[in-house]
Amino acid sequence: MKRKLVVALAAVLALAGCSTGKDAVSQGSTFEFTSPGGKTDITYNVMDRKTIPNLSGEDLMNEGKTISLSDYKGKVVVLNIWGQWCAPCRTESPEMEKLYQATQASGVQVLGLDVRDDDRSAPQDFIRDRGLTYPSIYDPPGRSLLQLHGYPVNVVPSTIVIDKDQRVAAVYLRSLLASDIQPLVQQLAAG
Repeated sequence: MKRKLVVALAAVLALAGCSTGKDAVSQGSTFEFTSPGGKTDITYNVMDRKTIPNLSGEDLMNEGKTISLSDYKGKVVVLNIWGQWCAPCRTESPEMEKLYQATQASGVQVLGLDVRDDDRSAPQDFIRDRGLTYPSIYDPPGRSLLQLHGYPVNVVPSTIVIDKDQRVAAVYLRSLLASDIQPLVQQLAAG
């Protein structure tokens, strides 16, 4: 019996491995994340882009107000996953603000996703202290990221660049400078 279970499990794993393909997007039209070869910077050509689920949640700075990705249809969205407890986020957040200020007039929206901050006042102070003007979704347990099948919810900071059609154009599993992604963001906004 034990041997049959092992064989059945091996067959399921083999089939699952075959269904993910060579790149970071599985078959179908909805984004599912894998990191091919452990890459931390993953870009997708137009033909391989998949639609991201409509992530939404409470506005960090405005209790009772909801923010959704669908609020930004027709714009390029830079979704930055962060937490005030995250040391690299302290350096990255001013870079995201710099990117936002440089590109918002061309149709780019930076959107933060604050995770693992149970006390709302701490990330609110983080935003005020750094003069951040782009909105953030407040999602302490990180539930919205669970909609991104396979996305590593423990990688903070990380950033997902979403094109005007709400498809994932790039994923960065590391902290960024504005100059790291500004050329891509501007190219997507112009297209």
